[in-house]
Amino acid sequence: MRTFFVALGGAVLGALLGAVLLFFIASAAIGGWINSAGASLSGGDETPASAVLSIDLRDQLADQPATSGLGALFGEKGFVNVLTRLDAAKSDPSVKGVLIRASEYSVGSSRAEELRDAIHELRDQGKFVIVHSQGTYAGGPSMMRIMAAADDIVVQPGGDFLPGGITFETMFLKGLFDKLDVRAEIEQFYEYKNAPNVYKQTDYTPAHREAMTVLAESLWESTVADIAADRGLTVEAVKDAFNAAPLSPDTLIDLGLATELGWPEDAMDMAKERGGEGTEIIDVLSYTPKSAPIGTPAIAIVGGEGAIVTGGSNGDLFNGGPAFASDQIAGAILEAGRNDRVKAIVFRVDSPGGSPTASDQIWRAVQRVQEMDKPVVVSMGSVAASGGYYVSTGADWIVANPSTITGSIGIFGGKFALADGLRQIGINTEAITVGGPFSGAMTTLEGFDEEQRSRLHAWLERGYDRFISLVAEGRNMSEADVREIAKGRVWTGQDGLEVGIVDQLGGLMDAIEKARELAGIADDEESRIMFYPVPQGGLPGFGPMAEASASDLGTLARAAEVLEDERVQMLIEQGGVLNGSPVQARGPAFIER
Repeated sequence: MRTFFVALGGAVLGALLGAVLLFFIASAAIGGWINSAGASLSGGDETPASAVLSIDLRDQLADQPATSGLGALFGEKGFVNVLTRLDAAKSDPSVKGVLIRASEYSVGSSRAEELRDAIHELRDQGKFVIVHSQGTYAGGPSMMRIMAAADDIVVQPGGDFLPGGITFETMFLKGLFDKLDVRAEIEQFYEYKNAPNVYKQTDYTPAHREAMTVLAESLWESTVADIAADRGLTVEAVKDAFNAAPLSPDTLIDLGLATELGWPEDAMDMAKERGGEGTEIIDVLSYTPKSAPIGTPAIAIVGGEGAIVTGGSNGDLFNGGPAFASDQIAGAILEAGRNDRVKAIVFRVDSPGGSPTASDQIWRAVQRVQEMDKPVVVSMGSVAASGGYYVSTGADWIVANPSTITGSIGIFGGKFALADGLRQIGINTEAITVGGPFSGAMTTLEGFDEEQRSRLHAWLERGYDRFISLVAEGRNMSEADVREIAKGRVWTGQDGLEVGIVDQLGGLMDAIEKARELAGIADDEESRIMFYPVPQGGLPGFGPMAEASASDLGTLARAAEVLEDERVQMLIEQGGVLNGSPVQARGPAFIER
């Protein structure tokens, strides 16, 4: 009895503390929900009459907004939000320019390209762009790719530039596995599907080395070409400069890769002076441009980031959970498709792959939305390979950055055979099996026998053949042609365009423009942006309008139209996308597309 009351008291105390925590968190976050989660660019404080937007690339930023956990609760934004705000700033007379704090490390080639495009668009509209660098020390020249596009490049004294090129490094574990008597029994389709090589090889295979070399060369050539074009230099001059790295700030200025020396406060003063009297510097993610009027056509941005897994987002308040869970993403695609205001979907994919069944579920959701006569345009982020390409291949149009890593049309699966290694340290495993020859094949610690290996190969081959057939159907290619460029090989977006797995080079804003075109939205007609999945904040039942019925939403929508209350309208739009999707059955682990 005492135990019961102690437990009950602890539960009540926990509930009370939780309620108090919920009150304070909700009070702090509800404004963020109202202003940001509804997915249109509206709400928030007024932009100063003269503003400079600041971007700090030293901050870690996910590609997409948080959809669960504390990040969603507090309206945590993503890189895509930076892009949409910079796009809105082009035509905002109150925004005079942009100040960028450069990272000391790589920001990624694909992300650099999208920021470079945004900088060019801003400058074309008469906005100035200033970059301040405290040095670049590792990760390749992607940061210079952004810096080179600016009007002014201010480098701090002592802030040298170290990267002289692009390097891929792979750690091979087979030597260690041999010492431990562990075998990686993995079947892969085919020679370019190199992820398992980490466990099965001690060095690059010829195919692995070929693919990675071509990839590095493609990234290198596009990087130096962009830098050369932006700084008015020849490609040879840029390559010669990188070959001489490390480069001092004075050398960067002499070579035309920087404009002047200065400290962070010098760059801030320069930005304020350029902006004119009364100019304020505000964070780009605090900038809230005016949105299109309520009732205008909407373009939905559905975001999936990370490894593709089955199920829903299982994170709690403090752990956000998977961001590319098949129930969540497929459900978001379908909900966006059912929204009458949404005229087209931009599916932002940033994933190296994952579960084949999860990928299949998401692929099917794209097909179902197309059956609703709504076009789907894929915007590839830094990587959309393997399962990331699988979910993309059925779209009406695929847009990739030149440096996006894509393709990897292949599959692998298997397990680690640990039994012999465990026996060396006195641990013996034995199994009792009832059933067919494949019973326990994927779960026991012993290696595969020949019959099991044959069945594993046949199973994976079926998955590979399905992948090939879907790519052929989606890309309007013959299966024979797809097999020639598949075999697990990765491509850059630039090379992917040449081999036919990409339709257009560009970033998120190009994908949105294409979606508008396919939806038949006129060039002079405004449209709104809506983000899916709607953030849930990690609190079951506490999402915006979570308990509202369809009739409630309809009533509120009519009221909002009368009142022209954009914040209420945004909550209504959120409430329409809170329904979940059916649970997808899970398959064996350690199989990947």
